[in-house]
Order: sequence, then structure tokens, then C-alpha cells
Amino acid sequence: MPPDAFQLLWLLLPVAAASGWYIAARQYRTRHPRPPSSELNQAYFQGFNYLLNEQPDKAIDVFIRALEVDSDTVETHLALGNLFRRRGEVDRAIRIHQNIMARPSLKPDQRYQALLELAQDYQRSGLLDRAEALYHDLLEARRHVETALKSLVEIYEQEQEWNKAIEHARQLQSRCGIPTGDAIAHYFCELAEGALERGDRRQAREHLRQALRNDRDCVRASLLLGRMEQERENCRAAIRHYLQIEEQNPGLLPLALPSLEECHEHLGRLDEYEGYLRGAVERHGHPRIAHHLIDFLARRYGREQAMQSLPRLFRETHPGLVGAERLVSHLLERDGGRAGEELKEVHELLKTMLERRPAYRCERCGFEGKALHWQCPGCKRWNSMVPLDDGC
Repeated sequence: MPPDAFQLLWLLLPVAAASGWYIAARQYRTRHPRPPSSELNQAYFQGFNYLLNEQPDKAIDVFIRALEVDSDTVETHLALGNLFRRRGEVDRAIRIHQNIMARPSLKPDQRYQALLELAQDYQRSGLLDRAEALYHDLLEARRHVETALKSLVEIYEQEQEWNKAIEHARQLQSRCGIPTGDAIAHYFCELAEGALERGDRRQAREHLRQALRNDRDCVRASLLLGRMEQERENCRAAIRHYLQIEEQNPGLLPLALPSLEECHEHLGRLDEYEGYLRGAVERHGHPRIAHHLIDFLARRYGREQAMQSLPRLFRETHPGLVGAERLVSHLLERDGGRAGEELKEVHELLKTMLERRPAYRCERCGFEGKALHWQCPGCKRWNSMVPLDDGC
């Protein structure tokens, strides 16, 4: 029997027995002419029969039908609906919570709790319009405000309705005191990318300014602003945006380095770029910045010049697998056909290891990937993906 089924049955069996006593006592007090608990007892033994025949799902259904929904058993039904939703049996959860909502005798707190559970059922099953409507009902009643707002933001993210996501994220901040500036900044970046696809550069620029107002450390906004200026061949302005990334998040500076090099080359200022790269390596000791420096030196001065810088860079940055692969690659290119087969085999082994190795990891849930995601695909958190020192 699945563990969740055991959990359900442990929850239901004592409640069913207690409900039999409760209903019997209540009907006795009201002088009900029929033996009160016979139907419940029959259902109880029918459920046991299903258990003995290893049919737990049928046993659960019998026990659920046997329990009357009222103020004394509603918590049990809410718990059952929760368990079904967690098991992925959303249709069952919806039926239970709809059944609770249909009872006129519920206390207000119980009714709003059932309303929240039903909204979460709809959201889990993909019925987002229904879920959205119920969450708004909760907001109007000022019940479960934080959960309703978080869920609405999730829905609007999923539907890519960024303006609504901004509106409700701001409410989450003002009404519940939960910081949402970083998420709002990304919503504005999404709007900016949409405006760029439509060719509306003015609107895109305004969205990106709003992004930086909400989160001045928004690397994504600086990258997009830099790209926009670079496409206009306004390389000085592009450089200013790209250089801002070092202050925002030095670990993500390598994302801008190829574009920074292009801009400096366009302006004839490669000496300045080389000095900046060397300074960035000294300031942060980040292996990926050192890798860019090595490649830049190789392109500008040749492999020999790059090779001379490798020992010092290795000592300063601990470049790991990527650095080892670059070193062997440079040795192979320098030696050409004179390189030994053993060195070639080592190079192939290092490349294979790097192909399997992720470049980014989510700080919250541990999701790993080769590409940077501004929003983690695993936990849906914004700005949680960080570069691995050994990745590239």
C-alpha cells in the first residue's frame, strides 16, 4: 500500500469511529426513530473489507462518504483534500473542497480556509481562471492575503501577464511587508524584451529604467541597456552599462566581457580593456574572468604570451577543470603535431568532464544547468542562479 494511502487511512479510521459515536449520540438526543449509526457501521465494515482485500483507494472513498461534513469534521475533510492534492489526485481534492463549500453551517474561518484550498486545487490542475477568481475573493474579504497574493503572482508569471504580476507583487510588498523589488525588476525586463521584439526601443528603455529603480543591482537590465546602446554603435554608453555589472554582481561580469571587448575594439581602446581585465582578476579572483583574460591575450598577442600569464593566474584564481582544459588546449596548439598522444587523451577527458558539468546552480533548490536562467526552472525563484567557479 502506498505511504500516502496509509496516511489517509490513519486519519480516517479514528474519525469514522468517532463520527459514528457522535452521530449516534446526536440522533439519540433528537429522538430519531431509526437506529442511528447502522449505515455508518455498515460503511465502516465495508471499508475494512476493502483494506483486507488490499484495495485502499476504495476503502478511502467509503470512509469519506461515511463522514458527514459539519463544523466538527470539516478539519478532517480539509486535511483529506490536502493529502489528495499532494498525491496528485486533484479531482478528488476539488470534490472534497466543493462539498465543504456547499455546507451552509460552516464557520467563516472554515469557509475561507476551504475557499483557499479549492483555489489551490484549481491552480494545481491548471484551471488558472477559476483559481484567480477565488484568490481575488479572498483578497476582497481580507483573508489569507499573503498566500492569495503569492499565488496570484505565480499565476501571472505562468501566464506572462507581467503588468498584473507587477501590480500584485507591489501589493505583496505594501500589504505584507515582503520585499519583491528583484522580482518586479525582472517583470520590467520581460516587458522590455517584448517591446524590443516589437521595435519599440523608447518603451523598452523606460521599462529598463523602471527595473533599475526597483532593483539597482539588476544585472539583466544593465545587459539589455548595454546591448541596446551597442546596437546603435553608441559604444561609450554601452561600456558604462556593462561596467556597472561589476558593482551589481561580480560573479556575472563574464556575461558582459565579450561585448565589452567588442566595444573597446570598436573604439580602438583595447589597451584600456586589457588593463580593466587584469584589474578585475586582481579584485575578484574569479576563474571565469581569468579565463577571458587568457583568451584575450591569446587572440591579441598569440599563444606564447598567454602561456606566460598562466602560472600566475592559476595561483591567483584556482581555475579548476576549465583552467586545466585551457592550459592543455594551449599546449596542444603550441606544439601542434609534436604533442604526445597522452596529452591529447588528457584533453579529450577534460572536455568530456566539462560537457557534463553544469555552469550555474540555484542557491535555493540546487537546480543545475549549463545556461543562466534569470528565474530558476526548479523553484521559480528570481536571481537565485549563481555561476559555479569551475564552470564556464
